Parts: sequence; C-alpha cells; structure tokens
Amino acid sequence: MAGELKSTLLLSILTFCFAEQAVNITPQQIHVALGETIDKISITWSTRNQTDTSVVLFGVKDLTNSTQGTSKIFVDVTKSNVQYLHYVLLSGLIPGQKYNYVCGTKGALSDTFTFTTLKEGSNWSPRFVLYGDLGFKNAQSVPRLDNDIQKGLYDVALHIGDFAYDMESANGTMGDNFFNIIQPVAANLPYMTCPGNHEGNHNFTQYKNRLFMPGDEQGDRMYYSFNVGPVHVISFSTEFYFFLQYGLVQVPRMYNWLENDLKVANLPENRAKQPWIITMGHRPMYCSNNDTDDCTRYESIVRLGVPILHLYGLEKLFYNYGVDLQLWAHEHSYERLWPVYDRKVYNGSYDHPYINPKAPVHIITGSAGCQEDITPFVKERPYWSAKRVADYGYSRMTVHNSSHLYFEQVSDTKGGMIMDKMWLIKDKHGPYTN
Repeated sequence: MAGELKSTLLLSILTFCFAEQAVNITPQQIHVALGETIDKISITWSTRNQTDTSVVLFGVKDLTNSTQGTSKIFVDVTKSNVQYLHYVLLSGLIPGQKYNYVCGTKGALSDTFTFTTLKEGSNWSPRFVLYGDLGFKNAQSVPRLDNDIQKGLYDVALHIGDFAYDMESANGTMGDNFFNIIQPVAANLPYMTCPGNHEGNHNFTQYKNRLFMPGDEQGDRMYYSFNVGPVHVISFSTEFYFFLQYGLVQVPRMYNWLENDLKVANLPENRAKQPWIITMGHRPMYCSNNDTDDCTRYESIVRLGVPILHLYGLEKLFYNYGVDLQLWAHEHSYERLWPVYDRKVYNGSYDHPYINPKAPVHIITGSAGCQEDITPFVKERPYWSAKRVADYGYSRMTVHNSSHLYFEQVSDTKGGMIMDKMWLIKDKHGPYTN
C-alpha cells in the first residue's frame, strides 16, 4: 500500500513537472509582419523557457512545409522577467494566398492561425486597419478589432505607436499581457508598427526587441518602408526628436534615410507602380487638443525641426516629395485636417476639398483605448481642422486604385458607428507646386 502511494505521488509530481515545462515552452505573444518582398512573412513569438528549435509549420491546406528560425534571450531591465523571443522568416510564398500555420517546438506547438500574403503587382485594392495608443488596461477597441479580423476585413494592420502602457511596466509583464490580448489581430494579419513616446524607456529596449519589421529586424533604426499594392508606406520615429539623450545623430540619420527613400519612391517607374505615398509616425505636426503637446505649438518640432535653426523638419520634406497622406496618433482622439502645408489650407476646391488637393492630408487616430482616457479638444475648432471625434475607436482605409482612397473612422464607444468618411481623389501624384 505504501509503495503504491509513493508511485502515485511520484507520477503526480512528474506529470505536474512535464505539464509546467510544456506551458513554459508553449508559444505566446504571436505576431506576424511583412517581409522585404511579397513572398516573405515573418512570425515572432515568446516562450518562458528555451526550446530546442524555433519552427513554423505551414501550408495552404495541410501543414506540409516547415521553416526553422532563431531565438534570443530577452531579460527585462529589472532582471526579473526572462523570456525567449523566436523569429522565423518564411520565404517563397505564393502571392495572394491564404496559409494556415502553427509555431513552436516539438511537443509544444501553438494553436492554428492564418495569414494571407500580399497580392502581386499594384492593380488591387489593399484594406488597412489603423490606430495608435492601445494599452492593456482599458483596451476598449480590441474585441471589435478581433471580430473584424475574423470577418477578413483587412490585409494589413498599422499600429502607430504606444503599446501596452507601457511594455516595460510591471517588470515587462505589461508588454507580455498586451501582446497576448492583441494576438488574435497580430497573429492573423501583418502587424506593422512604429514607436511612440511610451516605448522610450531604456532607449526603446522593449520595442526594439519585441518587434521585427522588414529591413529593420534588429530594431536598430526604428524606420523602414514597404509596398502594398499601389501604396508605398513609410514608417518612421518621431521620437528621435524628443529623446535626444539617446543620441543626437539619430535625427539627421533618419532624415537622410527618409529623403533617400522618398527620392527612390518618386522615380517615375516607382511612382507609376505605387502612386500613393503614405507616412506613419506617432506625434503629429498639427492637432487641436486641449493639452501642451508638440502638435499644439505654432512651431512644432516634428513639423519644423530643431528649434530656431529649423533643421530636419518633416513638413517641407514630405511636401516637396508629394506625400499624399500622413497618419498620426499620440492624441487620444480622432482628427481629420483639410489639406494643409505651413499652416495654410490648400483644398482642391471649395466644393471638393479632397479632390486633387494641393497639399498633404493629415489624420490623427490615437483613440483605440488605454487607461489615460480620451483627450479633449479646445473649444474652437481651428480653420485647418475638418473633423474631430472625441471617443474610442479606430480607422479603416481602402486604397481602391491609383486615384481613389477611402478612409473612415469607427466608433467603439457608439457600437461600431461610422463617425467620419473621406474620399481622397487624385488624378496625379507627385511633388506639390503651390
């Protein structure tokens, strides 16, 4: 009897240990991103313990293909949160194809997720979901976003800075929790990002280690660009202008990269394939919120560059190279501007302001949900502001073809009501000539 009891106890202990080990090597925080070419997709996940392999099994129907990747240890600055981050780059994928996949290691694979590669060429209509400032606490828009993903409404997600609030909080477990709640979105859709001010601690350590963007897999730049059908998207860091303690050279280095990327994008053969140039950065050049952020100032640093000297300002650069649409977040609200440059409105016409506008269009979408609540607006709407919405929500964008772009704002506060709509129509793309 005593022998049987000991055997049962030993079996229970072994079962518990094996179960705990399986949990510690089971993938979590799964997210995917585009590669540098349309036949590539990267998949990233986390495990508590090190695993023998980092593998993705994938296929159109059955999981008949496998690709191995790499892993690295990531230790929070407090030294109390240790995890292993895994990165696998799939290549040779069929354009426009839906794939099933699982990730992990032998004996501890994830649930099955899906991704769809981008279609070939530029003659198709990509659909984007976009937002900024989404935290773990009060992540109000997440259930509606998850539901949209299950319906297959989008091709790409753009998260325009500020994650988790904050990724490093609670010894980094806030970041862990955030990437788990956003997993239904980020594991099924290319999840393209840029850094915000809430990522700034310890020189953006959490952001740089957790997110692998095309051409910036090491996280040493935090800016990159990619093509989606007829759109050239440029993601950059406004934060270099505000975290100068991490290096003054980062501002001119990014500026020079931006100018070179825009030059290449404006080559006739490239602008013919991707006529739309869209930028995304966290802190806007303009806003009418009732606070003291950079965008409320007459001489915004992002807009005009280094104070007094006006070096490395982005407004003139984006204007000179014909950026069509500028996407921002940071303010916890939604605001659409009239076409504007140097604080002057350049509508296409009085009746049709967004048909062939003579300056870029700015949209701020930073109200997906966080514990800091909605940011109110000043009472009087400025002359350059066209629409303001002060509730929780996110944005959708469809680029129908080379001339027509549709944008709308979804209110989660009001049960999915569409709070704003805009058609941006351009017969010709390129540098502005006012």
